Amino acid sequence: MRHLITATLIVIVCLGIAIPEAGAQTAKDLIGTWTLESDNSTTADGRTVQPFGPQPNGIAIFDSTGHFAIINSRPDLPKFTSNNRMRGTAEENQAIVQGSIAFFGSYLVANGVIIQHIEGGTWPAWIGTDQKRTISAFAGDEQTWTTVPSFGGRSELHWKRMK
Repeated sequence: MRHLITATLIVIVCLGIAIPEAGAQTAKDLIGTWTLESDNSTTADGRTVQPFGPQPNGIAIFDSTGHFAIINSRPDLPKFTSNNRMRGTAEENQAIVQGSIAFFGSYLVANGVIIQHIEGGTWPAWIGTDQKRTISAFAGDEQTWTTVPSFGGRSELHWKRMK
């Protein structure tokens, strides 16, 4: 019996050391500016995509008053031939819409989930809704979220704190 208890304690200690903290404990843990390192998504029909490319441009800012802003885009977005954002071609407009997203609002953290109340942004279907981002890993200056993206399916986003 003593060996069983000792073995159990060793396993518990080893698991505690080997498993990183799964999520931010409070909104305070998120405060700061984060860069998007990757966004790997699986669509509802099972395809794997990187909506912002293999080296995405992205920033997430969380302030101490519970407000946030996120902007993500592909680094290869086209420049409009007209040099006027109100006069893009159908192809230019499609590339911009499909290759970028921006939104802002208020946030809180509860039970390892970031709940973002969307007040405005480039995807109208989200405005006025609460979007949930499950924090699947959080260690110091890096975090990973899983979420349902604007096109359905599942996304895993990896963020790194800016210094």
